[in-house]
Amino acid sequence: MEKNIRAPIVTVLGHVDHGKTSLLDAIRKTNVATKEVGGITQSIGASKIELQKDSFTSAAGKGITFIDTPGHAAFSKMRGRGAEVADIAVLVVAADDGVKPQTKEALELIKEAKIPFIVAITKTDLPSKNIEGARGQLEKEGVLFEGRGGDTPVVSVSAKEEKGIKELLETIAVVAEVHEIKGDPGGDLEAVVIESSKDKRGTFANMVVRNGTLRIGNLIQAENVGCKIRAIFDSRGVSVKEVLPGEPAQILGFEEIPPVGAKVTNKGSLAGGGVKNEVQKVDKLSEGQIAVILKARSGGSLEALVASLPPNIVVIGGGVGDVNESDVLSAKASNAWIFAFESNVPAGVLKLAKMEGVHIERFEIIYELFQRLEELLKKGQVEVLGKAQVITSFPFNNKKIAGCKVTSGRIVKTDNLILARGEKEIGKVKAISMKKQKTEITEAKGGEEFGIIFEPQLDFEVGDVLISVRK
Repeated sequence: MEKNIRAPIVTVLGHVDHGKTSLLDAIRKTNVATKEVGGITQSIGASKIELQKDSFTSAAGKGITFIDTPGHAAFSKMRGRGAEVADIAVLVVAADDGVKPQTKEALELIKEAKIPFIVAITKTDLPSKNIEGARGQLEKEGVLFEGRGGDTPVVSVSAKEEKGIKELLETIAVVAEVHEIKGDPGGDLEAVVIESSKDKRGTFANMVVRNGTLRIGNLIQAENVGCKIRAIFDSRGVSVKEVLPGEPAQILGFEEIPPVGAKVTNKGSLAGGGVKNEVQKVDKLSEGQIAVILKARSGGSLEALVASLPPNIVVIGGGVGDVNESDVLSAKASNAWIFAFESNVPAGVLKLAKMEGVHIERFEIIYELFQRLEELLKKGQVEVLGKAQVITSFPFNNKKIAGCKVTSGRIVKTDNLILARGEKEIGKVKAISMKKQKTEITEAKGGEEFGIIFEPQLDFEVGDVLISVRK
């Protein structure tokens, strides 16, 4: 019976800040939580712990693989995929906080996945703990505990004091054995992509194997994205030759970025068709919309960001990886902002953006990015880039030249320009010529004087203001 027993794959679900990562730290004896920006897990990770074969049950002899799922609301899709790949769920509920919105969401995901689950009541070391209160709230949500009319196990734990950890692992092992979780190393490959990304090594996917074996040199397929495996790394980053059922791994060799949540089979080819490092582009904006180019470190993060953007924020380009020169030129052509989430912005790209007047903002915490987008929407679609006052005028070839002085920011020839008198807008214009003395120029900076011919030839006066705006 034990021939094909494998490590159970366990997903950890629950509300933000209820101690999911701290619990895993206590189990893995690592220090992941303190490395996470803002205390929020923002990408799916997987790790395997080894248990002694004489500990607990025969099922535990193969260890336990844990999937840590993001806690922020924007990552609900990623949490859902974590539940789908798992054999068992651990629902984390803080003893001092009880059932919260994402607790209820996690329960729904567990029901949809039709997998057994264990409740771990965390933070039991706090003076404000109310373990029975948390149990009662869960029972109101339809959770039936062992000894109280149901079969759902519950374990009280404290990651800080490392209490209840052994009991939790024992419970996971027992549940795995009862449900006879198995995998055949010689069977057809069944794996799931839990994250995908790209770095200097190339394109890779983090995945968990449920059945079959992954080996270097294998051809595999993640939906319609092919891969010849060039390298395999385990959850500690150590290079290995193969991955057996129940184990997590990072696979290097994909030609394109595979979709997060994709099922992986060994019916592989090198045919393309993945994420292609891009998001869907929009050619035309409606009134009130703001164009952005969005870059993210991983495919899962990019998908979650795009799905959670505020109304009127339109992604016109971007993808997975670092911000590059092409992004800057696209942003300039479309008057778009560039937002980078966990992606790097090389110094050369930053210099180009400054030269081209393109704004790049980088974020490590997702809700700060959303707050910034909301600020832009509140300010309106128009951003003032520079102002110049008309100080004189003179005729030239049946046209009028406006002699101006830049009072703030800068005026670029290709900018969208507004001619204003006091608080009143006279009209929108485009520069057809800008000169400093007799030299044609493309921009004028703060304090500089220049002459400009614009169309249409509006009836301007000395004292009027030329305003450069970004739309």
